[in-house]
Amino acid sequence: MDFDLQRVGFSDLPGWHDDNPLPLLSALERCHRQVTTVKPHKTASLGISTADLMPAYTAAVGSEVHDESAARAFFEDHFVPFKIVRHDGKSGFVTAFFEPEVFVSATPDETFRFPFYRRPDDLIDIDESNRPEGMDPYFAFGRQGDGVIGEYPDRKAIEKGYLAGRGLEIAYAKSKTDVFFAHVQGAARLVFPDGSMTRVTYAAKTGHYFSATGKLLIERGKIDAADVSMQTIKQWLDDHQDEADEVLWHNRSFIFFREAEVDDAGLGPVAAAKVALEPGRSLAVDRLIHTFGVPFFISSDSLTSIDGGRPFRRLMLALDTGSAIVGPARGDIFTGSGDGAGRLAGAVRNEADFFIFIPKAAAARYGHGQG
Repeated sequence: MDFDLQRVGFSDLPGWHDDNPLPLLSALERCHRQVTTVKPHKTASLGISTADLMPAYTAAVGSEVHDESAARAFFEDHFVPFKIVRHDGKSGFVTAFFEPEVFVSATPDETFRFPFYRRPDDLIDIDESNRPEGMDPYFAFGRQGDGVIGEYPDRKAIEKGYLAGRGLEIAYAKSKTDVFFAHVQGAARLVFPDGSMTRVTYAAKTGHYFSATGKLLIERGKIDAADVSMQTIKQWLDDHQDEADEVLWHNRSFIFFREAEVDDAGLGPVAAAKVALEPGRSLAVDRLIHTFGVPFFISSDSLTSIDGGRPFRRLMLALDTGSAIVGPARGDIFTGSGDGAGRLAGAVRNEADFFIFIPKAAAARYGHGQG
């Protein structure tokens, strides 16, 4: 592997004694419920298993920990921190994501015209057992029709009507950009005119490569690189609706959703770990390297927008992943749901130090210089 793990003490974690990891205890309980009643999380290449994490999961269930000092002591009792040191000498890197809140209608009209789609029947999973000769190995989805497997129609084809009339619409939004950013985030809360709410979460995608809209707008001189954020991208798209389709179609990837209840309005969607995300404390990681349910302490001097001007220093739990989240020290911070969370997430692109918390019983397997 292209990184080492360097064992450190809790006193070596910047700001550890000022952090309040109490919300993670309930997240550990949710992990315990998932891995004991459904199935364990897959052990990734670093080798930390659900069995390694089980003592901490079990101790969190019904825990009497009720303050931040005791919460820190809980993690000190069950884990050993290691700094992730990349061989290329570079720091880690964090971005952020959130769950948009979108006003919708169950039926289309002149105002609500842009649909969220369920997964279509002709979209199939692709792996090495059925991949046609010559198809890009990147594709994990494809279209099956008349016994032939090929690429699924892309964003442009779908938005020009490929799926029309098939009854796949979940709801309709007022703004195409609202739908697009729900695609980027992989989930959304949908709010209907009567105030009722449901949630849509990722179900599948067409399989095409994701292309960053912000990068395209920078390259075309539409937005200054220093100003790019989710908010500035959305503003440009809203202000240039005659050009928006062509820009959005540049990103050929298209996301399909499934409906889910909003069981607890204080929690985020159920993500890749099949556990509801804890706002401000959940991290998307590279699932090929890191096992879900592992805690990470993230320290970034330059990321000051989330904690009121203070450097970001938080213990987080690995509960999600993403196609852009690649590498041992790469993370995506879940800031929560709604516009406020979107403003927090929009401009996060910061270097950060990553400290992985390895369960005590497993820590002996990971010495300095191993990775």
